[in-house]
Amino acid sequence: MSLEVAVAAPFKARARDRLGQGEFVVALSLEREWFSPDQAKRLVDVAVGRGLLASEDGDLVPRFDPTEVTVPEGFSPDESILREQSTFESALDAIVAAGVEKQRAVAAINERQRALAVTIEAAAVLYARERGAAVDRLAAEVREELAAEAGDGATVADDATDDSGAA
Repeated sequence: MSLEVAVAAPFKARARDRLGQGEFVVALSLEREWFSPDQAKRLVDVAVGRGLLASEDGDLVPRFDPTEVTVPEGFSPDESILREQSTFESALDAIVAAGVEKQRAVAAINERQRALAVTIEAAAVLYARERGAAVDRLAAEVREELAAEAGDGATVADDATDDSGAA
């Protein structure tokens, strides 16, 4: 899988199990010349969305063992790996699959984002849950992102759940 190889390469090159996002972006864009800095940042978003990377205390941490991944000689990832769906896009697809018209869903998500002062991803997951869409994985990702940004995972995670433990 070329996404996994691209994500593993910076960790393997530095023989480390966590990297700052800037260091990760530099490794992919300037050192390997695989992506522009903006594309490398997009790769981070895609990898987090696919569960390959986690953000912990401002660092990127692989959720797999990079030492188990072989980076073939002359490997260069295809830009198509950057076209993975974002958390928002995945939530929106789940909402539409649950029977909500796309334009109506986007409008409702935007309203929730404004009213609650949360990220678009959090608003999309909240709206998806209200509509009965299956977004448990996305909800967990959004909770982790909010906790990392807030610096206090317990408070954010507890506040983001209802009495049943669902987001």
